[in-house]
Amino acid sequence: STSSSDSTAPVSIEEVEKRERERKEKCDTRKINNSFLRDHNYATEADIISTVEFNPSGELLATGDKGGRVVVFQREQETKSQPQRRGEYNVYSTFQSHEPEFDYLKSLEIEEKINKIRWLPQQNAAYFLLSTNDKTVKLWKISERDRRPEGYNLKDEDGRIRDPSTITSLRVPVLQPTDLMVEATARRVYSNAHTYHINSISVNSDLQTYISTDDLRVNLWNLEITDQSFNIVDIKPSNMEDLTEVITAAEFHPQQCNTFAYSSSRGSIRLCDMRKQALCDTHCKFFEEPEDPSTRSFFSEIISSISDIKFSHSGRFLMTRDYLTVKVWDLNMENKPLETYQVHDYLRGKLCSLYENDCIFDKFECVWNGSDSVIMTGSYNNFFRMFDRNTKRDVTLEASRENSKPRAILKPRKVCMGGKRRKDEVTVDSLDFSKKILHSTWHPQDNIIAVAASNNLYIFQDKVA
Repeated sequence: STSSSDSTAPVSIEEVEKRERERKEKCDTRKINNSFLRDHNYATEADIISTVEFNPSGELLATGDKGGRVVVFQREQETKSQPQRRGEYNVYSTFQSHEPEFDYLKSLEIEEKINKIRWLPQQNAAYFLLSTNDKTVKLWKISERDRRPEGYNLKDEDGRIRDPSTITSLRVPVLQPTDLMVEATARRVYSNAHTYHINSISVNSDLQTYISTDDLRVNLWNLEITDQSFNIVDIKPSNMEDLTEVITAAEFHPQQCNTFAYSSSRGSIRLCDMRKQALCDTHCKFFEEPEDPSTRSFFSEIISSISDIKFSHSGRFLMTRDYLTVKVWDLNMENKPLETYQVHDYLRGKLCSLYENDCIFDKFECVWNGSDSVIMTGSYNNFFRMFDRNTKRDVTLEASRENSKPRAILKPRKVCMGGKRRKDEVTVDSLDFSKKILHSTWHPQDNIIAVAASNNLYIFQDKVA
């Protein structure tokens, strides 16, 4: 959310101390309640998954939740005796990425919720990922350790310092095998660069820089420098009453390190070239579909807001998701999308009730498969949709505990628009809008997908012979 001014009023020391005490009490109470609920197998607000992402090789899968935790899953290696386990993912590492904070100057609580996770390409034995909440981006290193040093001269095996006068001989430290440990350490913390909430991060193909984006600005960071970033897009007007749109997402081009795109709440996409000028307020290309006056309504501007953008792996296309549709744009054609897919057009008649329960503001993500031939996005009732770009066929599948037993085959679902309902069809009025697939990811090579439904993570793959 945006505020009308960046300036703040002074706060007394007594007021700051009072707020800090209240914050600590609130955090302690929240941790106790969440711990109790987890121990008794109840879903908590903190357990709701807020982002999910495969690493570039697909061997690891990371999820972030509203409690600030990151859980990393590792793919099981195939064995001759159990070849079917190749697609299974088991917990590899769990760590607390962000903690709740309080901005005393603005009297705002900064949530620990993980907004986005982005992996860096692996260059050595360790793995690196970026995670962000509303204000701070962190770079995490995930590494394995199966040996520990022993035989120190100046300290004993428990780590206590020895009396130098008792040392009569020198020893050569050696590495002894130990149980495998997976450690997550914060290597960099990039903070104090955003006035508004960070909605996306994207790693550049040069592997040296990344961008972080909030409602009004895009900042460019060097991965090695934490105390300085460059503002490359700033759409904040001098008078906030003149504000007509906000930035909703941004992403680097997969091959061209100088090119990135960002989307807006008015349904437009701007392609920018950092070689042109330091501040990319003027775009190189502008993608927007002209509105049909005959279909204009009170909700037109809300449902045209783009919630997610993704470049294709080839770099030729750009996919956008708004409330009702997924669109594929050719970077060489700005005036209209190349393809438009209706995700849940049956909701067009229910926009009024969706506005009243705030569902119309839900931000759905979209993803490509490894060959850019199929796209996937989420819907309500824990449905998710797949569209084959070659055959133009589409399918609706459901992620639920009832039909997701191991090795079970998912049956296509269909929503009945009206008239007589067939067996296995779902009527529009019976859809559960509290169940929604907002976050999903696709394995970069294989047909394995991961979708998040509230506090549950579902992993599906092609039928294994």
